[in-house]
Amino acid sequence: MKTKIILFAVVLSSLTFKGFAQKDAEKIADKKYEQYAYINAIKTYERIAKKGYKSVEMFKKLGNSYYFNAELEKAEKWYEELFSMTQDVDAEYFYRYAQSLKATGQYAKADEMLLKFSEKSVTDSRAKLFNSNRNYLYEIKANSGRYKIEDAGINTKYSEYGGAYYGNKLIFTSARDTGFLFQRKHKWSNQYFTKMYAAEMVSDTTLGTPVKFANKIRIPFHEATPIFTKDGQTMYFTQNNYLKGKKGKNTEKTTLFKIYKAKLINKEWNNVEELPFDSDNYSVAHPALSPDEKTLYFASDMPGTIGQSDIFKCKIDEAGNYGIPENLGSKINTEGKESFPFISQENELYFASDGHPGLGGLDIFVSQISKDGTFKKVKNIGETANSSDDDFGFLIDSKTRRGFLTSNREGGKGSDDIYQFLETKSLRCEQELSGIVTDLESGIILPNTKVSLFDDKFKLLTTFISDTNGYYQFEVECENDYYIRAEKVEYTTFEKRINIPNETGKTEIPIQLEKTIKEVKNGDDLAKTFGIKIIYFDLDKSNIREDAAIELEKILDIMVENPTIKINIRSHTDSRASFEYNDQLSERRAKSTLEWLVKNRIDAGRLTAKGYGERELVNKCSDDVLCSEEEHQANRRSEFIINGL
Repeated sequence: MKTKIILFAVVLSSLTFKGFAQKDAEKIADKKYEQYAYINAIKTYERIAKKGYKSVEMFKKLGNSYYFNAELEKAEKWYEELFSMTQDVDAEYFYRYAQSLKATGQYAKADEMLLKFSEKSVTDSRAKLFNSNRNYLYEIKANSGRYKIEDAGINTKYSEYGGAYYGNKLIFTSARDTGFLFQRKHKWSNQYFTKMYAAEMVSDTTLGTPVKFANKIRIPFHEATPIFTKDGQTMYFTQNNYLKGKKGKNTEKTTLFKIYKAKLINKEWNNVEELPFDSDNYSVAHPALSPDEKTLYFASDMPGTIGQSDIFKCKIDEAGNYGIPENLGSKINTEGKESFPFISQENELYFASDGHPGLGGLDIFVSQISKDGTFKKVKNIGETANSSDDDFGFLIDSKTRRGFLTSNREGGKGSDDIYQFLETKSLRCEQELSGIVTDLESGIILPNTKVSLFDDKFKLLTTFISDTNGYYQFEVECENDYYIRAEKVEYTTFEKRINIPNETGKTEIPIQLEKTIKEVKNGDDLAKTFGIKIIYFDLDKSNIREDAAIELEKILDIMVENPTIKINIRSHTDSRASFEYNDQLSERRAKSTLEWLVKNRIDAGRLTAKGYGERELVNKCSDDVLCSEEEHQANRRSEFIINGL
């Protein structure tokens, strides 16, 4: 990622020409570093280091110079030198070192550095993401192998990156333009300033010869990453703060980036104007449009940014006016860099990030945008789309599943190269959680029931009022845990934990609500009416078991709350032992149950008790019939029949 526009300060007043003299003093190198002239700074620092000079500050700047130019393998060498001298450095260096280690395949050591980083920066979202995704490599592996990737056929030894569809053309960014009188280069990367080019899509896999695009709006500095409206009449694009021959600067005399809009007039791009939320004091770049073209997404380091650069969005009304930019929030943005947004026709946000757990450098991630505008789980799209180097600029045709991405991975022609791909398997997993709310006893449908959805930490996500058919529905994320709660007047609140599988489909959870006010009559079984479990006894025992006591507490509570109810306790046995013995045993069980209730403050005058022995078996298990212990257990029970209201 040596030449692509990133949202650090870019000093345009510092241009370099062939034959620029180098000095080998650290002080001079520091000055170059401070002016973002990283390539020249690297040359000077490395000459000093080669002579045996060591300095914590020098190793920091050497590592940073390569890191900011996305040469992570080289950055790793100098960060290693730094950490061999001291680990008393800012937490950010642990993160950069970890990213550089990943680029060299040292994932175990990278995780060690990330662990130390998380100990130093417990509130940093990157630390939280690492701690909650320790198995991130396994998850990335599970998402891998879905792309067939090859060179797009338009790359040079210079940097090519990004892309947008414009009719049957791919519009991309390139540093191949070498200028006119001078070979104008940018000191950050020692690459030429980027321009926009067009390549006709001859077939699904072949691009024609690139030609310069939108010549009439060209400037002497960076221009890049366009996006077009569906009618092809409006283009949003990124360029340095330069309009009508005037270069804008911030208070530090630095020229940053802005998003501009141009109109197609007589087949020429013209009427260039900057967007109202642009500023001389922060950068705005990499525009993307929602499928309905009512929302513009972009990357920026404007006030309200969480990290080094965040993704924002703003509304576009029917009159073409722009709303106030809104940060996409911590679900998407981290303290690292998030950039290069792209919105697919399926309303998926693809973006590049070095803050979410990845393979090294920038990785490409995706998050489905819900109907309510919230974002679902962020997923790394896996290898081979991602590598241990920088991967970004994702673009896909949702119908053909073909697209383009940019990477500075090993084996490319330039510092950044564009690759074409075919997606062979979708990563998208859609799940619907739904069901019908009914009355537990009658089965009657219950409309207008409030059903709430909570995450696994019981944070309320959304609510739904069941329709006339008692139906409720939520969009949920695959492989997540949720809680649902149903509430309705005169009914007991229902609550259940739900696990959503990792596959597209529906998870149906019917909800049955139990009335809080029960209508009872003489002859009803109190236990059955209120859903109380049967009071069971052990074989040949009449004492109240611990589990039975828990259920008797419920009987007790109902009788306390309803002081006029009288009940007849009916105890039963299984068919084993003699008829006479079972009569006596059931009498003891009935008496034991009555005494327990009296002991717990129920007036004995409200209770009667009788044993029925084996006279009222609930199944086939009479004498000489072979039955399991569970079947015999069903007969050893007590019932609570209402005989007075």
